[in-house]
Amino acid sequence: MKQKKGILLVSFGTSYLESKQKTIDQIYAEVIETFPEYQVYQAWTSKMILSLLKSRDNLYIPSVEEAMAEITADHIDKLIVQPTHFINGLEHEAMTRTILEHAQPHLQVRFGSPLLTSTEDHRDVLNCLLSEYSMLSQEETLILMGHGTSHHANSVYAALDYMLKEMEHPNVFMGTVEAYPDLNTLIRQVKKTSAKRVHLCPFMLVAGDHANNDMAGEQEGSWKSLFEAAGYEVVCHLKGLGEYKSIRNIYLEHLKKAVAD
Repeated sequence: MKQKKGILLVSFGTSYLESKQKTIDQIYAEVIETFPEYQVYQAWTSKMILSLLKSRDNLYIPSVEEAMAEITADHIDKLIVQPTHFINGLEHEAMTRTILEHAQPHLQVRFGSPLLTSTEDHRDVLNCLLSEYSMLSQEETLILMGHGTSHHANSVYAALDYMLKEMEHPNVFMGTVEAYPDLNTLIRQVKKTSAKRVHLCPFMLVAGDHANNDMAGEQEGSWKSLFEAAGYEVVCHLKGLGEYKSIRNIYLEHLKKAVAD
């Protein structure tokens, strides 16, 4: 009997529907197009966001548990799970546990890698952004705002910042909202440059709450406000990494590798 094959695309989620359409929905559509022989499912891990979308927008997106129940009901024999997570951190580990706990004994499960898994991934992602912001002058600097985590995988952000300097981009910095490198560290580093203008860009899949509020918000304490208070002109770019075709291609390559393996 021919195996029934499925792909499960797992994301944290976002309450910003416009960014969802430009990022997660694009990845989902490209997975369907690239793997026509697979039944493609999706799931989000943030129960809070799933509840909000259902009550606010009457929009239903399955949780991982619900998606696995659907996969079981469809009698899928072989499942490839591709996360849109950036790192092998807490969210990724929790997702993996949940999927394995809900997988039927006959189900073959394989996992594609998060975005930032290999050194090659790191360089490819940075090259995408450096190409996008190649117009920066000596008096401008680019700040990439990552999420950050208490998980030991947070070290990837400092490694990316080191890689930027090794790639001879001393005016581009990587920081995080919730961990290290933090905003105070970034401001100290930028003060060592000749920059007069700061460009802020989310280093996240979607331009959601962190990008619109923590980064670009007008309130006291946002990255925009604190860089302005430090004397810089600030330009905010509300574009999630999922909007870049070259970033989405990295996810597709990870998925292709998991399928081939």
